[in-house]
Amino acid sequence: MQHDDLVALADRHLWGHFSSLGSAVDRMRIMERGDGCYVWDAKGNQYLDGLAGLFVSQVGHGREELAEAAGRQASQLGYFPIWTYAHPGAVELAARLASFTPGDLNRVFFTTGGSEAVESAWKLARQYFKVIGQPERHKVVSRDLSYHGTSLGALSITGLSEIREPFEPLVPGVSHAANTNRYRCELCAACDACTLACADDIEQAILREGPETVAAVFIEPVQNSGGCFVPPDGYFTRLREICDRYGILLVSDEVICAFGRLGSMFGSERLDYVPDMITCAKGLTSGYAPLGAMIASDRIAEPFVGTDESFLHGFTFAGHPVSCAVAMANLDVFEKEHLLAHVQANEAAFRAALDDLADLPIVGEVRGMGYFYGIELVKDRDTKESFSAEESESLLRGFLTNRLLDLGLICRADDRGEPVIQLSPPLIAGPDEFERINQILRTALTEAQARV
Repeated sequence: MQHDDLVALADRHLWGHFSSLGSAVDRMRIMERGDGCYVWDAKGNQYLDGLAGLFVSQVGHGREELAEAAGRQASQLGYFPIWTYAHPGAVELAARLASFTPGDLNRVFFTTGGSEAVESAWKLARQYFKVIGQPERHKVVSRDLSYHGTSLGALSITGLSEIREPFEPLVPGVSHAANTNRYRCELCAACDACTLACADDIEQAILREGPETVAAVFIEPVQNSGGCFVPPDGYFTRLREICDRYGILLVSDEVICAFGRLGSMFGSERLDYVPDMITCAKGLTSGYAPLGAMIASDRIAEPFVGTDESFLHGFTFAGHPVSCAVAMANLDVFEKEHLLAHVQANEAAFRAALDDLADLPIVGEVRGMGYFYGIELVKDRDTKESFSAEESESLLRGFLTNRLLDLGLICRADDRGEPVIQLSPPLIAGPDEFERINQILRTALTEAQARV
């Protein structure tokens, strides 16, 4: 089918996610195929996938070994649930994931994606505390601007008011505290060094809610929304101490940060902390099939072991045999091609390619780690003055989003917080891709600067 015919059908029938119906039909790009770090649309235009799809395609596009693994499994056992049953793929993948996790996080509860993993973690926390005789613990603390998913519970934990408001009232019992945005910190920015006031603000939120009512704190290793907020040294040590002091579970939301995005299998490993639960998805299969997981510690599972107490929760397609086979093949690629070492060896070069843009007045700050970076754009770098809502809309959606695509780069121009460009290429990317990213960004940002 020709490109224009596909666009017409999409305009009539396809309801895109986080998309306005019909408003961008004249600019719609129909992505048709991919290979390595690149994708092509139905018109034959090539793009460097600088966002790995949506922080997903760790091993790159067009990997035949993952497609073949899916086909083999589908021909042998296309589907069976893990509701009181099991199948070899789910068992073997759970054991393999447990071999990578920090501490005693050995219990793997499969989901179909990230929102479901977060939802599962909150539900487990609530049921766990009921089982151990603390039913009043049901609340959650998360951070301002954080994104944890779109299902009603995960959305309640999310700290983005603009995507929460249409669905209110949400699940009660969630409060939001400071994030780790040092560039615009209002708590200790005037100090010579970070005082970890952002971590202490989480403690203050716990105290306001009543520590005896709080079940969990949900935190991303590097926060996505707002543009890759990196925690200061000592942040997670302080946060672990706070959670332990009040008997609260620490949930590491690694839907983006797991599976090599930060250069380690799990972000908590890179940042040297042991949570009580990990939520993950995306890079687990590099997007070749839908799969997520909530991974809990033995301590959290212990009240359920050898008793009649069941975790009363599940999803029809969670732990799908085909998805598990794809995940195993994906992890085989990680090991065979030493992708974690590749990211560690090349992250400095990636950072340097982005830092090279610092001479542009529109670039306020470059932040991130591994293969996960954000570039905050400013109106005045000396004062850190940002753009108004109207200016940001014009800059990001009116110009940069489509200009970057025209130049052949897929990335995220985002205003959930201050305006940022986010980059998260496949983990197989190297110096050639970094140079191309640099060149395209320099062209687009120079043109954007002229429009400011």
